Amino acid sequence: MKPIDHPTRYWHRLEDGRVQCDLCPRLCKMRVGQRGLCFIRRASETGVVLTSYGRSSGFVIDPIEKKPLNHFYPGSSVLSFGTAGCNLTCKFCQNWDISKATEMDRMQSQATPQMVAEAAKAYSCRSVAYTYNDPVIFLEYAVDVARACRQEGIRSVAVTAGYIQEEARETFFRYMDAANIDLKSFSDNFYHQLCGGHLQPVLDTLLYLKQQTEVWFELTTLLIPGENDSVEELEAMSQWIIDHLGADVPLHFTAFHPDYKMVTLPRTPLDTLTRAREIALRRGLHYVYTGNVEDQSGGSSYCHQCGGLLIARDGYTLSSWNLTAEGGCTHCGTLCAGLFDGQAGSWGAKRFRVDMSQFR
Repeated sequence: MKPIDHPTRYWHRLEDGRVQCDLCPRLCKMRVGQRGLCFIRRASETGVVLTSYGRSSGFVIDPIEKKPLNHFYPGSSVLSFGTAGCNLTCKFCQNWDISKATEMDRMQSQATPQMVAEAAKAYSCRSVAYTYNDPVIFLEYAVDVARACRQEGIRSVAVTAGYIQEEARETFFRYMDAANIDLKSFSDNFYHQLCGGHLQPVLDTLLYLKQQTEVWFELTTLLIPGENDSVEELEAMSQWIIDHLGADVPLHFTAFHPDYKMVTLPRTPLDTLTRAREIALRRGLHYVYTGNVEDQSGGSSYCHQCGGLLIARDGYTLSSWNLTAEGGCTHCGTLCAGLFDGQAGSWGAKRFRVDMSQFR
């Protein structure tokens, strides 16, 4: 397929002739030819266009636990892809080679929405994930892919920071079945200093998902030593989740590794992740996990009622399954929050790159 500049909906023209992109809270104001901070939305004579429609940095089949989603068809495979650019400027970005890319040669894999759906079906993927960089910025492409997938009975997963305006938010999540929201910190200063954004729009997205949608969502916080791992912040964040989202929302604490513009900090110790998990559990959250480390206990699912092991995980591989067909604990019958197929998926930790040219 030939790359095109795809028209977008969320923008308006200013009195001085510039156009303002209304997709995310950045509200980039551009003259013709200029790009927004995300890089892939550009001002043209007709408004704001998406320059990455149908173009990707590559398609890979992953385990769903890698997104990470532990309560959304565990053990299933997910066809994953992203584009280039991002609408935040995180100094610690762990996918900076993709999300910070400003070169179109990062997006050599091309696929129509129908091709993506066909590929997912051909490889028996339970879902398609919009990930690696934030799918909010390629909303039009993600939504069209999600529509095509829905016709084939394939679910859609958004891996996003949730940094999006209200009107666009409703459109985007209308076509998503699950999401992992990257709650980077519970401090606006952290968002401002390290991410070039603000906390409140992310909290607004979380409240919207909880109160106005049926989207299954989980949260991830990358713990950075000395930046967002204090006891006080973790307690405040856990309490906010309990009060506003409920105890059943899974929370993942994942380990930072030095990267991009923060290469002098140490890796996050396992003890820090374990402490954070214990804080959240004590506050009353039912499902709290550790990630990016070897920690079978922190990666497994337990019944919040009786403490029985529900799903044992060794990395991305499921090694034990103690859920009924209805998703209940086999020890005490208490339902585990989430979406389950009645049995464990068998994809394991495999990672498989897909050549999309075969579906043209």
